[in-house]
Amino acid sequence: MNISEEILINITPQETRVAIVENGSLQEVSIERQSNRGIVGNIYKGKVNRVLPGMEAAFVDIGLEKAGFLHVSDIDVGNGSEESGETATRPVINELLHESQTLLVQVVKDPLGTKGARLTTSISVPSRYLVYMPHSSMVGISVKIEDEVERERLRNLLEACREANHIGGCIIRTAAEGVDEVELQRDISFLSKLWGSLLEFSDTVEAGSMIHEDLPLSIRTLRDMVGANTSLVKVDSRETFQKMTAFAARFIPDLPAKIEHYPGERPLFDLYYIDDELQRALARQVSLKSGGYLIIDQTEAMTTIDINTGAFVGHQNLEETIFKTNMEASQAIARQLRLRNLGGIIIIDYIDMEHEDHKRQVLKSLQKYLDKDHTKTQVCEVSPLGLVEMTRKRTRESLEHILCEPCKTCHGRGSLKTTETVCYEIFREILREARVYDEARQLLVMANQDVVERLLDEEASNLAELETFIKIPVKLQVEAHLSQESYDVVPV
Repeated sequence: MNISEEILINITPQETRVAIVENGSLQEVSIERQSNRGIVGNIYKGKVNRVLPGMEAAFVDIGLEKAGFLHVSDIDVGNGSEESGETATRPVINELLHESQTLLVQVVKDPLGTKGARLTTSISVPSRYLVYMPHSSMVGISVKIEDEVERERLRNLLEACREANHIGGCIIRTAAEGVDEVELQRDISFLSKLWGSLLEFSDTVEAGSMIHEDLPLSIRTLRDMVGANTSLVKVDSRETFQKMTAFAARFIPDLPAKIEHYPGERPLFDLYYIDDELQRALARQVSLKSGGYLIIDQTEAMTTIDINTGAFVGHQNLEETIFKTNMEASQAIARQLRLRNLGGIIIIDYIDMEHEDHKRQVLKSLQKYLDKDHTKTQVCEVSPLGLVEMTRKRTRESLEHILCEPCKTCHGRGSLKTTETVCYEIFREILREARVYDEARQLLVMANQDVVERLLDEEASNLAELETFIKIPVKLQVEAHLSQESYDVVPV
């Protein structure tokens, strides 16, 4: 099946939103807010704050609220090469870094939660067709370019261009498939000049300063996301449209014809029902066309996905019903991972299958749909418990973390104590207060409407017995601002 891809870009002064729609179905969303722009790809002149031998890592001040984290495996020591597969013994962290040392670092993962940014000294600068690695001698080619003749052609072109320009390592990106020597030479020249200017600038600034900022989301989308299947890039801001066409004319000559300005009064995302899809992407349950459904739970440690047949009863036997549900779920899971930008460890609880062939087909189907993902994924075999473990590289916050915050009532637990539980807590608090204030004329209980109603109804006899026991009358008062779990007992 041929994929027809459209990229929609919604611009407001506060945020930029990019939606990737494949064959009419929303597959991926990126959101960049001016108040909280991502910093992945940015290069900083850092200063080592602390070296931690026990963790084989260091904390590096890059001028942000939280120090960045630099592990020894992310420090470029210039040993071996990926081409040859040779790897020398890596020195320990104390031999590589010391406190107050300055060095250039690049952000590979945005700050997430309480963690600072993840850093590397293996700096890379991307362009349309190449990723330039000034500290390396490696030559690599995107694995998505599968034709061996084309891979060899590109490798030879790149080697010739590198020798002519005396530059470091490069990786050829997927977008370079079919380009000629002139295009590669143009990219190499641009990247070489850019790196030279960054080095000069770094010599003039203090530690903790940003040396290079990655392109804004709208331009990054042209550089990184536009591919052979992209039929249209539509943007609703004329100013951004002009910047995008100027960038494309310079670096992607065949692209300007695909970029279109949308001047309509109806919001661009409304035309494609993007906002409705985003609302559904925040829900815990995802319905499948067959009647089955997924339950997606995102936690700090991992994301779990449970598959259920639901209303789907099938037409043959139970095993076939389970197999068809799992096959349909594989496609839905791959889409939800992209759409919600879920990363880290992901555990998929497929419905138990008896036939080994069915397990293989379900895994193959999942891998097939994950291959369309721009983010690196790795899938393991089905475990004896019927679970599939996989990872998806996490470089930025998930959709839920960008758009939502923990509930102030349940504080992210996802559940509340029942009114019965709260009433019994109040009884225990009344006993404590009565012992402390045995001279009190009355105790006042302030609580949520539902809790007070239960105290006056189902728990009325228990409350009366308690009053008799402590010999102090108890008055109830509704406080609308209190949550179901909150209450106060005070002597009056």
